[in-house]
Amino acid sequence: MDSTPVNWEALDALIVEFAKSENLLIENNDSSLSPPPSPSSSSLSPPPSSSPSPSSSPSSSSYQSRLLIRRIRRLLESGDIDSALNLLRLHAPSILNDHRLLFCLQKQKFIELLRRGTPEDRDSAIECVRTSLAPCALDAYPEAYEEFKHIILALIYDKNDGNSPVANEWSERRRSEIAGLMSSILRAHLQALDPLFSMTLRYLISIHKEFCLRQGVSSPISDLTERLLLEDKDAPATPQESLLEVPPFDEVDIQALAHAVQLTRQGAVDSLRFAKGDLFQAFQNEICRMRINVSILDELVHEYCVYRGIVDSVVPSAAPGYPAEIDHLKANQLNATGGLSSDNFHDVDCGNNKHSEDGSSIINAHADGTEISTEMTRTQDMDVEMRFPCESVSNHDNCSTSGTHRIKNLRICQRNRGHAVEGRRRKRWRERNEDFDFPAGVHCNESSKQEGFEKYSPSDLTYNKEDKCETVLSIKDLADRGMAAEVVEEVNVLDPEFFQQNSMLLFQLKQVEFLKLVDSGDHSSALKVASSHLGPLAASDPGLLKPLKETLLALLRPNEIAVKRDLPLHALASSLQVAIGRRLGIEEPQLMKVMQATLHTHNEWFKLQMCKDRFESFLKIDALKEVNSLLLADTVSKSSIDAHTQGSSQATISSSSGIPEDGNSPTQVSSQEVCDEGAIIKVMFSMQEFLALPRADAIHLLAQYNGNAETVIQQIFA
Repeated sequence: MDSTPVNWEALDALIVEFAKSENLLIENNDSSLSPPPSPSSSSLSPPPSSSPSPSSSPSSSSYQSRLLIRRIRRLLESGDIDSALNLLRLHAPSILNDHRLLFCLQKQKFIELLRRGTPEDRDSAIECVRTSLAPCALDAYPEAYEEFKHIILALIYDKNDGNSPVANEWSERRRSEIAGLMSSILRAHLQALDPLFSMTLRYLISIHKEFCLRQGVSSPISDLTERLLLEDKDAPATPQESLLEVPPFDEVDIQALAHAVQLTRQGAVDSLRFAKGDLFQAFQNEICRMRINVSILDELVHEYCVYRGIVDSVVPSAAPGYPAEIDHLKANQLNATGGLSSDNFHDVDCGNNKHSEDGSSIINAHADGTEISTEMTRTQDMDVEMRFPCESVSNHDNCSTSGTHRIKNLRICQRNRGHAVEGRRRKRWRERNEDFDFPAGVHCNESSKQEGFEKYSPSDLTYNKEDKCETVLSIKDLADRGMAAEVVEEVNVLDPEFFQQNSMLLFQLKQVEFLKLVDSGDHSSALKVASSHLGPLAASDPGLLKPLKETLLALLRPNEIAVKRDLPLHALASSLQVAIGRRLGIEEPQLMKVMQATLHTHNEWFKLQMCKDRFESFLKIDALKEVNSLLLADTVSKSSIDAHTQGSSQATISSSSGIPEDGNSPTQVSSQEVCDEGAIIKVMFSMQEFLALPRADAIHLLAQYNGNAETVIQQIFA
């Protein structure tokens, strides 16, 4: 199965939003490591005095409401109905005004009391029938009293009797069904929908599974998707009104919802009715019904965040709560015990970013590759120099398993640490807190936090592997900044043969270097780069000749391309990260493979449906597919022509964003080219109860009869 290019920057944004909303990230300026306040008060809304800051956003009412829902789900699944009712009365009392739900909970409470088997619990069950269950059955719904008379048969039939008329009532599966129903209702009532990334991933995986099933193809990620997206769904939340009245909904909306989340037409109508006709609200409610394995999702997200440099690698000193003073003490101890002194360091000019932003951070490196961060204030001179280990370290300090490039790797790794100080600071990861009753203001102890981190770390993680990851991230960071010359230098130090096997990446980097020189007005150096590198590369690969010509157009209009704004540097940096990582034996995160495979099947699925996905913009799927062209000259050429010649230039413009028009885009095949949308819906609706006619089949039938829906229907029933 093919894979589709992914806009990793767009995925980064979704991932960070997900991790923040689920309280999985610790901001560097967040001195408090305590979990958000437990929703122990009667109100679930945040204090009105101030709006939540980014660091306190996980403490919002939505996050607290999701904790509440998970807690109630666990109580219902364990059979503790009384505790669940108490939480509902405290936090969502209006839910219990629906006597249908109250009757359902009271029935289950009666069964759970009998299940315990003691005489006292049996007496409590009879009391429950008298005081709660029977009165509720009188006005819950028309069939409730018959159900009441049926369930009291549990008083005389044993729970282990599989042939009893109430065997289904005794089944423990009823617990999960009720828990799912309550979760669906609470999510909508409390507006506690899951984060956008979680919904997007569920939607893409569900389409992936459906596509593989319908087309009879095997999925390369089936092992992971089967464990990640569970087969069972939560029961749908249904409105209290009669479901027999004619729905005032557009049939197009009904069909769109039904096909997006695999519902029957009546199920889609019920969902829209519950959402008061809001198609996107109904869609979200249905997506959130899909159950996902949260622990596996967290592991995938954490692995991706480490790989992309969003969070720090898992090392003991990076755990939450690790005091900064300990770093300072370690530095002093190293100097006192014969560690690396200032004599073993020399100044290195890191491109144009030599000093840290706050002017106070120094990164020192020990000979074994570990780092100690110290804070230092100079009384006379506030300038701070970045220092790196001299390459003339003695042989006994080289403990790398690779043997040859250890010292050089360390220099790159330390350079990355310098950039990390100067640029964005990485966040830290913490384990999901599922303890609903965790008291506010209490700090987790260090041992518990470290155990949580070890859960996500491979047991064989070594500093050598961490050095490799840091090295790759350093090169990616340089590419993100447009420092192409430095990237080429570092990669050649790391692996002199890399660019021999990845000439396209070298060409793109030299394009960036050329354009930067043109932008700075150094045309002589720019032409030298073109003649020394771009020309020979294009001569060895004829496919690069056209991009070379378009790149040279920048010499004619040197002030019209802003390198960091107009060029797809992030896409180039991501491609470079993956390629170098593979050379060093670093596997891409599993989440990257999932996204590539599911976005491919999303394209293929809507090609079969001959329509555009109505929900892809809402779920940011379109942003994930907006991959900038790796041929940077496309951007140069397009920008120049748009600004001056408006298409009259002799240069040919290639597509620089979006999915290439090679037949893989679903927008190439439109049902509007074949027939009217109303005719398609009419045929599908007419055949739904008899043939369950897919959209694509309806379009093909209409095409045979010139788009006439009545003729198609007559022919089918003839």
